[in-house]
Amino acid sequence: MRDIQPQNIDVVILCGGLGTRLNSVVDDRPKSMVEINDRPFLDILVDYVARYGFTRFILCTGYKRGFIRRYYESKSSGLMFLISEESEPLGTAGAIKHAKSCIKSDIFLVLNGDSLCEIDLEDFLKFHIGKRALASIALTTLKSPGDYGVIELDGDHKVIRFSEKVLVDSNGLVNTGMYLFGRKILGEIPPGEKRSLEYDIFPKILNKGVYGYVTEKKFVDIGTPERLEMAKNYFSGVNQ
Repeated sequence: MRDIQPQNIDVVILCGGLGTRLNSVVDDRPKSMVEINDRPFLDILVDYVARYGFTRFILCTGYKRGFIRRYYESKSSGLMFLISEESEPLGTAGAIKHAKSCIKSDIFLVLNGDSLCEIDLEDFLKFHIGKRALASIALTTLKSPGDYGVIELDGDHKVIRFSEKVLVDSNGLVNTGMYLFGRKILGEIPPGEKRSLEYDIFPKILNKGVYGYVTEKKFVDIGTPERLEMAKNYFSGVNQ
């Protein structure tokens, strides 16, 4: 496993969400395709990952899925894009299970399509392999992280507790929506059912090797109009 390289690892991007909180700003496309300084956010995410040598991307789509298919089928690049389309929402875990036939690598990277934390993906991969983890979750510290999932680790960085979107006034480690999984995790997700990684899967597999990779990199997401504006400033180099 030590010889596994990014070009041999599939990248699964979850971009099927409804994006209802952004409807007041944009309602003609999936949330992941909202433009940040004249570029779809999904393009920014893909380009960041590709810089580390990843080449094979599986896009899990749902809401307005034709928008993403048309865009990436016509895109000319050295990258490979496969589209896994959901006819109805399956949740973060259900979408991964639905894409099982597209996922070929023994380790695969999963990203939420509406957020980014610019971690060192090569170091993240080394961490995952070194821990012999079933699942590794990239974490960063936020002040008052009440709208995000707060995660507790032991001294070996093993996840011991999840608290999803609870009221927390102090600093906390939050889930950035960036994961590395061993292929065996697909066996933990029931087929054809709506399931959440955060609520339904992770809490049940803590004893099977779930680890937290901690970074201090800034976490950016576009889930609300306010955060979208912050993301535009961030990618423009404003207030970094």
